[in-house]
Amino acid sequence: MQAIVKELKERNADLRKQLQMLEAENKILKQKNDFLLHRLFGCASEKLDAGQLELLLGIPEAEVLPRSDVSPLSSTPRQRSKRARKPRIPDNLPTEDIFIDPEAVRLSPEDYRLIGEEITREIDVIPPVYYIRRYIRRKYASLLDRGLAPVMAPLPARLIEGGYGSAGLVADIILRKYVDHVPLYRQEQILRTRHGIELPRKTMSDWMGTAANWMKPIYNHLRDELRESGYLQIDETPVRYCQAEGGGSGQGYLWVYYHPPGEKVLYEWHTGRGADCLDEMLDGFSGTVQCDGYSGYTAYAKRNDGVNLAACWAHARRKVFEARDEAPQFAGWLLNQIGHMYRIEEELREKKAGPRLRQAVRSAESGMLLTRIGKALARKKAAYLPRGQMGQAIGYILGMWELLLKFRDDGRLEIDNNGVENAIRPTAVGKKNWLFIGHPEAGERSAILYTILENCKRLGINPEVYLRDVLTRLPSLTNRQTQELTPARWAAARKTKAA
Repeated sequence: MQAIVKELKERNADLRKQLQMLEAENKILKQKNDFLLHRLFGCASEKLDAGQLELLLGIPEAEVLPRSDVSPLSSTPRQRSKRARKPRIPDNLPTEDIFIDPEAVRLSPEDYRLIGEEITREIDVIPPVYYIRRYIRRKYASLLDRGLAPVMAPLPARLIEGGYGSAGLVADIILRKYVDHVPLYRQEQILRTRHGIELPRKTMSDWMGTAANWMKPIYNHLRDELRESGYLQIDETPVRYCQAEGGGSGQGYLWVYYHPPGEKVLYEWHTGRGADCLDEMLDGFSGTVQCDGYSGYTAYAKRNDGVNLAACWAHARRKVFEARDEAPQFAGWLLNQIGHMYRIEEELREKKAGPRLRQAVRSAESGMLLTRIGKALARKKAAYLPRGQMGQAIGYILGMWELLLKFRDDGRLEIDNNGVENAIRPTAVGKKNWLFIGHPEAGERSAILYTILENCKRLGINPEVYLRDVLTRLPSLTNRQTQELTPARWAAARKTKAA
C-alpha cells in the first residue's frame, strides 16, 4: 500500500512539473503571438512619453523623467534652439506676373493714378516636355583640292552609343525608379498614355545598366574613402531576386556601409549573408565596425585583427521595449535609464561637441548610468525565463555588454547605428513598389545607383542636376578624372566655380 502511495505521489510531482513547464511554454508562446500581432498591426514607434513610463513604473511622473528644461549635463535651464521655418514657396522659383486692371482703367488709363497693388500667389506646374535633339553633322568638300575626302565633325561622346537615350532621359528614368520609387512597368505606361512614347521597360533597364557601369568608377572612389575612414556602421537588408540557381526566386541582401561624421553611404549587393560578404568592402579596412548582434560580424572580426566591433543601444532598447508587457516595471526602469543616455547625446549634438568632449561627458555622465544598468541586469537575470521576452532582452544586452560600452570610451562613435538604418529606408520603400530585382547581376546596378543618389541626398545636392551633368561628362573622361565626380567633390567644385 505504501509503495502505491509513494508511486502516486511521484507521478503527481511529475505531472505538476510537466504542468509548470507547459504553463511556462504557453506563456512564452502567448508573448510571441502578441509580439507578432503588434508587429503586423500595431504602431512601429518605440517612443514612450512620461505618462507611459509612469504607468509602467507605477511612480509619479516627476520621478520618471527630469524636468524638460534642465540639461542632463548641468543643473541650469537650457533653451532649445528653434530651427528657422522654411518658406512653403521658395523665392527662387521662376515667376510669371499677370497684371489685372479694372476695365475702367483699361479704357481710360490717363484718368487714373496707380496708388498700390495687392498680390495673390499660386503655384502652377508645366508637365514634363519630351523633345528630340538632333545632331546634324554637315559634310564639307574642299574647294582647293577636290581629291581630298569630305570632312565632317565627329559625334560627341554619348552615354548610349548607337541609341536614342540621352543623359537627361536616362537620369529621369533612374530618379523615377530609385528616388520616386516608380517601377519601370509603370514608367512605360506613363510614357505611352501621357506622351505617346513607346519605350519598353527592357530598354529602360538596359539603359540603367549602362549608366551604372559608367558610374562604377565613382562608386569605387566612394568605397576607397570609406575604407580609410576608420569607423563604419554596417547593416544589411533582404531583397528578393529572380533567376536564382535552380530556378525561381532567391533571397539577396543589400549591405549598407555608413560613416557618420562624413555622411558617406555605400551599398553593396550579395546573394548571401555570410561573413565572407564583408571581405570585398572591408579589404584593407582597420578600425571600428558598429553593428547589431548578427553572428556574421563576430565571425569576420575574429579572423581580422584590425577590425573591432561596437554594439548599438537602439537594438538593446528595442529588445526591452518589446518585453514591456511581460515585466512592465523593470522594462520601464530600463527604458528610463537608456532615455537618460539618449538625452545626454541630444545635448552633445546641440552643442556640436567633438570627440574629446563627447568622451569626457560620456565617462562622467553616461558611465554612471551604464554601471547602474549592468548591475540591475545581472541581479534580475535569474528572475525571468531565458526564452521569455524579458529573459531574451537581458541575455542579449549582457551578451553584448562589452561592445555596448565601446561608445562610452570612444568619442568618435555614436550611441547607436540608427544612421545606417536610416540609409536603408529608401531601399525598403523602393522594394515595396518594384518588389524584386530581376536578375542576380542586376543587384550590383541597384547598389551603385542607390549609393550615388543617397550620397547626393545627404549632401543636399539636387540629384537631377548631378546626374544630368555627370552622365553627360562621363563618356569623355578617364577613370582617374572620375575621382572629381564624387558627390562631395562635385558639389565643392560647383561652389568654387560659383564664387
